[in-house]
Amino acid sequence: MARQGRSTDWGFPRWRGYGSAREAAAVRLCDRAGCNEPGNCPAPKSPNSPDRWYFCEKHAAEYNAGWNYFEGLDKEEAEQREQAERQTSSGYGAASWQAWAGPGDGSRSRDELRALEALGLDPDAEFDAIRKAWRTRAKEVHPDVRPGDEAAAAEFQKLQLAYEVLRAAQERREWKG
Repeated sequence: MARQGRSTDWGFPRWRGYGSAREAAAVRLCDRAGCNEPGNCPAPKSPNSPDRWYFCEKHAAEYNAGWNYFEGLDKEEAEQREQAERQTSSGYGAASWQAWAGPGDGSRSRDELRALEALGLDPDAEFDAIRKAWRTRAKEVHPDVRPGDEAAAAEFQKLQLAYEVLRAAQERREWKG
């Protein structure tokens, strides 16, 4: 009897790509009647129940639109559950300062946002735009240009502080990145 062919799966490392097995992959379908999309989104069947429906993205959004996760709980229990859920997901917010995301999407601190507001810029402004806005506004209210004007001096100090905050944040990002 002739041999079918040589196996390319000799051991470790595997010589063929991962996921290139010949068996059919099991796909769970959406639990919504009549839907043939993959059901990748779990949704609770009832409050405080470990049982889950598995919907496609469209039907999960429809199902969750009117869902109240704190229904049936008194105020203290609802606060405890909310606090527990915030603790489990707090790592995502804590990682944003490490510049895993770009500007304008939660990666700037409150101080940076206040500084951008003082300069009259959007939260997703690039550092070149920050420097340009600082220079133009600082030239208008500089104490050498307006001697004796207390309001202009206070505005200049505010602009200087805003620029220092943003420059230090930019240097941190460049140092880490």
